[in-house]
Amino acid sequence: MSRDRQIDQSAIDWVIRQRDPAFDGWEAFADWLAADPAHAEAYHRVAALDDDLGALTAAPIDEARPFAPAPVFTRRNIWLSAAVAASLAVVVGVSALRPAPTYRVETAMGEQRVISIADGSRIELNGGTRLLLYREDDRRVVLERGQANFRVVHRADAPFRVAAGPAQLMNIGTVFDVTRGNDLTIVAVSEGAVAYNPDTDNVRIDAGKRLSVQDGSGKALLAPVDPASVGAWREGQFVYDDVPLEQVADEIARTTGMRIRVAPEAANIRFRGVLDGRADEARIAADLAALSGTRAVAEAGGWTLSR
Repeated sequence: MSRDRQIDQSAIDWVIRQRDPAFDGWEAFADWLAADPAHAEAYHRVAALDDDLGALTAAPIDEARPFAPAPVFTRRNIWLSAAVAASLAVVVGVSALRPAPTYRVETAMGEQRVISIADGSRIELNGGTRLLLYREDDRRVVLERGQANFRVVHRADAPFRVAAGPAQLMNIGTVFDVTRGNDLTIVAVSEGAVAYNPDTDNVRIDAGKRLSVQDGSGKALLAPVDPASVGAWREGQFVYDDVPLEQVADEIARTTGMRIRVAPEAANIRFRGVLDGRADEARIAADLAALSGTRAVAEAGGWTLSR
């Protein structure tokens, strides 16, 4: 390969590398430019060709615009154009094959799913749930909506972190349940402890505690919870003590797929009781109404609870 071609190839390499938003080799690039005036000349020529190729694919054809005079191509320009195009094709091809850094797991209403992590931790997703996971860090997840139960192997060198809305949770060797929906985040702990917003509020949620926080309220509310009831939905059981009826209905719907609506005037009724999620819909609706002091009415496609 001639010296000119070697310089041109180096220029092409720099242009391609600089297309990466994470490129951080500017100091080395400046040294290469300063080493020989021919380097800068070659780089600017390649960069211009790169822009021209991009314009060819991006610009719409304007039939009303007069044609510009055809450019004059030299043998070197033809080689450069082909080399730049080939290099870009390789970069685009590699980028297309490179997996995205994150992926999602989603469940339908009434569907449960288990995710096993290499270190022995487990995530059980309830129905109507969407979870974002990171390929290079399997101890970091985002609960975008729904409900999940986490059984986490404690590692001091790599805390398990869960984001749910604006809430950031860090485990302390833990079994805990997180629910996200209607701009509300709920965390209930059955074993160990969880830190809520450890870098700011740093609220510790111990076993037997339930934290709820509404987006924008700036107030995290702690309440007692029976550790045995945390994640009971996994076994088809629902155990509640002083929980708003609307949250009860949401969890039953996620777990069973049953369509159930709570009228606005009944949404904040405090519910206490145990329900069998394995019963038929009519029985679940009747038990829920009897224990909450509401009326269950069968409607097209589901049930409505009202006073």
